[in-house]
Amino acid sequence: MEFIPMEIGPLNPRVRETVLAGVLFAVCHLVLTRLLRRIDRVLDAREQATSGAGRRAEEVRAHAADVRERTHALLAEARHDAARIRQRARQEGATLLAAARDDGLRERDRLLAEAGARLAAEREAAEAELRTRVPHLAAELAGRVVGEPVGPAARMPSADGRQIPGP
Repeated sequence: MEFIPMEIGPLNPRVRETVLAGVLFAVCHLVLTRLLRRIDRVLDAREQATSGAGRRAEEVRAHAADVRERTHALLAEARHDAARIRQRARQEGATLLAAARDDGLRERDRLLAEAGARLAAEREAAEAELRTRVPHLAAELAGRVVGEPVGPAARMPSADGRQIPGP
């Protein structure tokens, strides 16, 4: 005979079935608890991995942004230095150009003065040479115009056809 603790009609539980249900519940509870703990650990590890990867990604992004800002700052500084160097080179070039222009002007003035002095000396030498030859050239030109020799070197023909030196 089965033990029935109370009479509640068609819902009366049977003790054997109740004990078996309790044991099965306990076994299922233990198995599911272990399984759920393992599932929770796997889910926590996965979440840590994904959130850790997200955190690492954020750290990498922040580091990349920092590196980018430093690189932009270095590039801006390099551009500024290059502009300063170009400006300095322009100024030095202008200074060198002005110095070269001044040297060229001084050299030109020196050459012009030397050439002027040389021309004046050559003109004086030519004038001196021409002054010594002017009487002879004038007599020769006058002789051509007149058609007879004229001047101190001219000889006058005599009646017999001999040349007589002039006065």
